[in-house]
Amino acid sequence: MTASPLPLLVLLPGMDGTGLMFEPFVKAAADFETRVVRYPPELTSYAECLRLARRALPTERPFLLLGESFSGPIAIALAAEHPAGLVGLVLCVTFARNPRPGLAWAAPIARALPPLRLPLWLLQRLLLGRRKPPQALVDLVQTMLPQVPQATLKERLLAVVAVDHTPLLGQIQVPILALCASGDRLVPASATRWLREHLAALDILTLKGPHWLLQTRPEAAVQGLRDFLKRIGA
Repeated sequence: MTASPLPLLVLLPGMDGTGLMFEPFVKAAADFETRVVRYPPELTSYAECLRLARRALPTERPFLLLGESFSGPIAIALAAEHPAGLVGLVLCVTFARNPRPGLAWAAPIARALPPLRLPLWLLQRLLLGRRKPPQALVDLVQTMLPQVPQATLKERLLAVVAVDHTPLLGQIQVPILALCASGDRLVPASATRWLREHLAALDILTLKGPHWLLQTRPEAAVQGLRDFLKRIGA
């Protein structure tokens, strides 16, 4: 008897929106068929990105939806719509509401300031941790950064500050996996605790690594997805 194929893996990207940073994860997930959603720079609000992501969902086969970082609220909104074929939701290093509500007061100041480009070393420290990343990963970051205007990043950051999709969590009817990074400097553990408090059942997997978990621990993350699918019988 032939084994059932894995569901299509639909990937919603982080704040850059390019989808380029999924490259290490997609390579590690060679036994999955993947579909990477990409947000053009002019799409900066959650409503705009949601409309694009909705059009990218398959209609002809089962699929697993993964929202990384910025895209967590988009993945939550899509899952709450009960799209046909959705077998599970993966929330990777992400949140349902502003993960740092204590800093919301700074939003008006940030809105008034011009877009700023953070130095590469600081970005690497925030996203990749203290360990020196492989050169191939550094090269990938340097390829991605020029494709994302600073104004786009600023507007998407302001969207994160304002978002709260907590009310949608109770409308999701498929199993949910929270894939977390132990060394995440951007999304604190309190964001996952918030998810757990508002979901009747939440499967949590914490891997050792920085915020860019799929980029630094791709094999472990893929194995986590395989195990999740086995547990839910998908």
